[in-house]
Order: sequence, then C-alpha cells, then structure tokens
Amino acid sequence: MDLDKFQHSPTGRLVKTPRDYWAFVPHPLPPRLSYDSPLVALLSEADRALSRLAGVGERLPNPDLLVMPYMRREAVLSSKIEGTQASVSDLLFFEAGQKEASRRPDVREVHNYVLAMNHGLLRLSDLPLSLRLVSEMHETLMAGVRGGQSTPGEFRRTQNWIGPPGCNLHECTYVPPPPEEMSAALTAWEGYLNQRDATPPLVKCALIHYQFEAIHPFLDGNGRVGRLLIPLFLCAEGHLPQPLLYLSAFFERHRADYYRYLLAVSQEGNWLEWIAFFLRGVARQAGDALERSRRILELRDTWRASLQERRVSSVALGLLDHLFKYPVISVNQAASALQVSYPTARTALSRLEEAGIVQPFAPNQRWRRLFWAKELFDIAGGGEGEGLPGGSGAAIKP
Repeated sequence: MDLDKFQHSPTGRLVKTPRDYWAFVPHPLPPRLSYDSPLVALLSEADRALSRLAGVGERLPNPDLLVMPYMRREAVLSSKIEGTQASVSDLLFFEAGQKEASRRPDVREVHNYVLAMNHGLLRLSDLPLSLRLVSEMHETLMAGVRGGQSTPGEFRRTQNWIGPPGCNLHECTYVPPPPEEMSAALTAWEGYLNQRDATPPLVKCALIHYQFEAIHPFLDGNGRVGRLLIPLFLCAEGHLPQPLLYLSAFFERHRADYYRYLLAVSQEGNWLEWIAFFLRGVARQAGDALERSRRILELRDTWRASLQERRVSSVALGLLDHLFKYPVISVNQAASALQVSYPTARTALSRLEEAGIVQPFAPNQRWRRLFWAKELFDIAGGGEGEGLPGGSGAAIKP
C-alpha cells in the first residue's frame, strides 16, 4: 500500500500492526459535507427518479412481476464485477433444474446472491438492518461456493487486502482495518446505519456503502454484500416499497470509476465525487427500471388480454403470472407451482404456446423439456450482453 497516498487522508488514519504492515482505519460516519450546486442538482434528479420508481412499486398488483427479474439481473451483474462469469439465462436454467447449469460454480454463486437478497428482505420484517442481518446474508451468499471455506457468516479474524492477483500486503492497493480495529469500526458503522439525522437518504446510502467497503469485514464477498445493502437500506428506510433499484449495472459499466472513486475517498477525502457518481447511478438505474417496468407491465396486460380472448382456463392465467417470476419452466415445475396434475399443466403450457407467449427451448436435446417466455426475458434480463447458457456469447434462439 502506498503510504504517501493515505497518510494525509481526512477520512481515516493509518495504523501499524504488530506484523509490521500498515492498514487504513476509516473515521466513523458521518463526515462533514459541503454540498455544491452541481451535487444538489444531482441529488434532486436522483430523488425524483427514485420517487417515480417507488410509485410504480406501490401500484403493482403483484410485486413479483418486477422484483424477481430485476433481482436476477442484479445478481448476475454484481457477481460479474467480482469476476464471476454467468448470465441471466444461466441462472434461469439453473432454477429450472438443468444439471448442465447446476454443475457450473459461477452459476451457483449468482444463485446464492438471489437467496441472500431474499433472506435479507424476509428478515427485515423482524430484524433491523444490522450486523447480525449482514452476517446472515453473507452466510447465505457464501454457502457451498468458492470462498465458502472463508468462514461464511463470520466477520474476519485475520487480515485481508485489496490489490492485483498474487500481490502481498506490502504490494497491494489497500489494506482495510486489522481485526482488532475492525470490530470498533463495524460497531460505529451499525450505529450510523440506524441513526436518524438530516443526511439525505441517498447520500447516506452512498456513505454507508463506502464505509462498508473500506472496513471490508469478511474474507470474501465484501463487494457483493455491500451492493446488496443498497436496495435493502432503501427498503428498510421506506424509500422503496420493493427492491426495484439496483446499481450493479451502473457500477459494472463504469467499473474503473467505481473503484477509483471509492479509493479517492480513502486517500483524499473526496466524498463529493463519490457521492456524485453514486447519485448518477441512482438516476440512471431508476430510469432504466422505470422503462423496463413499463414494458413488462404492458406485456403482461397484452398477454393476459390475448388469453382471455381465447377463453383459456384459470390455470393458464395463473401460469402466465408465474412466468413473470420464472420465465423458463418445465411441465413438472408448472404442475408443482400451480398444484395441478401433469396433464393439466401441459395443457396450460400448450395454450400459452398457441398464444405465442412461450415456446419450447430446444437449441439442442439438453433443453427439450423446457419452455420459456423469450419476449419477457429480453425485456427483464437483456441489455447486458446475454448469451447462451454456458457463456458462448451467441444470441439465444429456440
């Protein structure tokens, strides 16, 4: 770690450990901030975009219409930032029970991200956003995957560091607090997390995300947990009724800037540029979510009207809604989800196929028993270089 870049930082202090290396300990939040006019304008824009998105969430007849598609996309992109190679289509085929997808460790990691988010959302009903909840989510995230040997659900007791692959403590870019300093930093972070103050919610969210990454409390999975906390914080504080805002698409698209702005806070105390970057991400991704929401809801209304004109059964209509949660499905899964017999489920899928809503997915024999709603997939999961399951990069065609 280049000590010259950290020793005059107003956001933290350097400490020398008994093992003769230096580490950075961030000062407790909040910092003193002076908002300039461009930042105030960005905050206003991001707030408006978030409010519009919250309004859509409050009007949803079935939140799963939007929540699950966005959550999968976030899982893929947040994991991609950390080097995981899996697509939304890979994840969908994993969920559909395909053995070929389930053997890929990257897909399991992405699936765990979805499980961790769901766990966090469920626990918010009886547990505040806290260190306990963070550790539970980490345990879910890391269960049975690479890095799973790194004490899932436990805050680290040894030193970690950030830098190029293969670097050591003296060659790395950043060394977070040693374990003896980390506990106090985490306690202060948790206190600020639930503190009521005058800080605008989106600014507070940016501060919380930086601080968590600066503390780096786990041996692995810190980036993914830190990004999971963004929608959870907004939901816990009542700023979103559903987890519809995810920033990993923005962070992945601007990955170098993402890391540069975080590091600049630690080295130079440059809070305003990091906050401005974060707010631009909120405005961009809220707008993207709004547009996708509009298209998904329009598609659902169009398909539902088409099925009603065909006078299909209530089972087929129920299956339509289920597709918005799981757009790749087998007959057995449809039967289980709707609690009907196999023939009834097969008939319902046939009705949806006749209406052009689903089609058999059969680029080769491995997928011959699956159906998918391609148009829905293109809206909800596309736009980020989706490829065939297995990462070929080619467009998916039935």
